[in-house]
Order: sequence, then C-alpha cells, then structure tokens
Amino acid sequence: MSARRDDVIRVIIAEDMDMLRGALVALLDLEADIEVVGAGPASKEIVATAKHQNPQVAVIDADIHGKDGLEAAVEVKENLPDCETLLLSSLAKLPTVRQALSAGLGGLMLTKSSPEELADAIRRVAAGHRVFDTDVTLAAWGSIGCPLTERELEVLQLTAEGDEAKEIAGRLYLSPGTVRNYLTVIVNKLKARNRIDAIRIARESGWIY
Repeated sequence: MSARRDDVIRVIIAEDMDMLRGALVALLDLEADIEVVGAGPASKEIVATAKHQNPQVAVIDADIHGKDGLEAAVEVKENLPDCETLLLSSLAKLPTVRQALSAGLGGLMLTKSSPEELADAIRRVAAGHRVFDTDVTLAAWGSIGCPLTERELEVLQLTAEGDEAKEIAGRLYLSPGTVRNYLTVIVNKLKARNRIDAIRIARESGWIY
C-alpha cells in the first residue's frame, strides 16, 4: 500500500462481478489523481472495508444481486459521513434516482459511461457536488407513465443491447423461460408487433436507451 497523498482521491469499489470490478480498478488506476484502495463484492463487508480504508468516494453497483446497492450506499454514508457515494447502474430507474436523491448520495452514473466520464464524476463527487448522468435523469423521468415494471424494463434493455434469453437469464438470475415470458408480456403491454417493435416504442418513449 502506497503512502497516502492529500492530492489523491481514495476510492473503494463495490461490484459483485469479478470481471467488471477488475476492469474498473484497472481503468481508475490509470488516473494520476485517483487511487483505488479497496475493491470487492457489494456485501455486508463493504462498510467494514470503508471504515478500514477511509476512502473519500465509494463507487457501488446499484444492480447487485441479493443486497441492494442503494442500501449498501446508504449504509456507507451513515457510517462514514465524510465518504461520498456514487452509484453505477445499467438502467436508469426513476425509483432509484429518487431514492438516491432523498438519501443524499453523491450521484448515479450509467455503466455505459466512458472511463473519462466516470473519473470526472468521482472528482466532482469528491469535491462535494452531486452528479447524475444526464441520460439517467432524462430516461428516469421519462419512465413516468411507462406500463412496464422495472424488471420488464431491465429485460427489454438487455434485449435491446443484443443479449439473448440465456444471457439475460444469467445476468438477472432468472431462467431462460422466465425471460421469454417477460418478453411476451412486454410485447403485449406495448401493443407491439414483436420484440424489435417493442424496443423501438420503448426507446422513442425514453424508457430505455
């Protein structure tokens, strides 16, 4: 562990997927003014890790399985008031945005953000600013009146990104059959001709990107 420098932002990363966590660590370590001092699953140990490493910013996956990422972020904020929290999410969700705002969290960025955008968000959050990705805010508020549930939006978003039912099932901890059932329900709810048409309708309505 290198000696602490006052001009470096100390960051911990809470992400359940090993590959994504490793990629985030590698990318942020390229930034001269950011040091990743801890990284691991977003489990109950995240608070203990934060207390031990005393970071300035905790980057937490909002889409983790089992323990809610928002809950983990709130716990960190409650236990370490001086540590700002930045959520990462694959999909803009109005409830998540509202809850993050009401809980006083530092911000929320989409996982499709570039490394430069994420690094800049960390710097701004560390400086005391609140950072919510423009696409997050617009898509989340655009979801008002959407007939789809949050889970249905997740399934449709991943379908729009080109994932097959088996891949979506693995990412969302569902069975392929359940994913196909969700897609059938989505097409019917949107009165679409097929999945492609459902994606078009949802994108034009701002419900997915």
